[in-house]
Amino acid sequence: MASLTSYESNINKVNESAGDRIFMFCNTTFLVVITIAILLPLIFIVSASFSSSEAVIAGRVTLWPVDFSLQGYQTIFEHKKVWDGFANSLFYTVFGTLFNVVMTIIAAYPLSRQDLVGRRIITIAFIFTMLFSGGLIPTYMVIRDLGLLNTRAAMILPTGIGVFNLLITITFFRTTIPPELIEAARIDGASDFRTFASVIIPLSRPIIAVLALFYAVNHWNSYFQALIYLKDQELFPLQIVLREILIQNSIDASMLIDVEDLVVREGLRELLKYSLIVVASVPVLIIYPFVQRHFIKGMMIGSVK
Repeated sequence: MASLTSYESNINKVNESAGDRIFMFCNTTFLVVITIAILLPLIFIVSASFSSSEAVIAGRVTLWPVDFSLQGYQTIFEHKKVWDGFANSLFYTVFGTLFNVVMTIIAAYPLSRQDLVGRRIITIAFIFTMLFSGGLIPTYMVIRDLGLLNTRAAMILPTGIGVFNLLITITFFRTTIPPELIEAARIDGASDFRTFASVIIPLSRPIIAVLALFYAVNHWNSYFQALIYLKDQELFPLQIVLREILIQNSIDASMLIDVEDLVVREGLRELLKYSLIVVASVPVLIIYPFVQRHFIKGMMIGSVK
């Protein structure tokens, strides 16, 4: 048994040449350097957010918190608007992502079918909107004429389908769902809707996870639409609320005579920047591990357009 195992391991072992080993070493070194370059700023931001304002403004924070303090988070969460912003962002993210995924799936599936008449023209029309848009002012006028200004729908409906995500989904359906499977469903008497609901959707979990993550991150980080379309502060998402908090804590040095007060306010402003980044990023980081498995598979299958 031992000899058989040794024989199988020798068969599976790949003999690497000197060039292969050099390439693997360079590749690994490059990836390590990139990883360090990405992790260092992230670690610094987290460390600075848990440090005192004096340590942050003095530049004494590197990779570990200095003079551990929750002052930045305390200042943020003292605002009632932060909790309202969290609730609004959660609403826009959940319902916006659900709307985006549904619209993208029901548009991509028929466009992936070879028997759809005019599918090339429709696909080109979608791609055209990705390359050329009407611009900010015409878009604002459309939203205004539809009566969507200062409503939650203004944060969801205008971005119903992302064309890039649509193309990835079309490719996923073409490369993953065999036509024979659809024909088998037809032979069994299933209608197009039944085939889509009972066959296509269960097999599309990887691409649905990819779409959900892309759209959710976009909705969570969205602020420009709210800045343009929303006036009521009760509808503001978290990003706008955090921006207002940062602006409120920014000061004009010419208006202050007390140097100590100037230093304290400047230190708090610097501390708030890092705390705001952490507060805005944590929800997305929490969601990602739950969709990572499907995310990687969906990206690899639907990546070749």
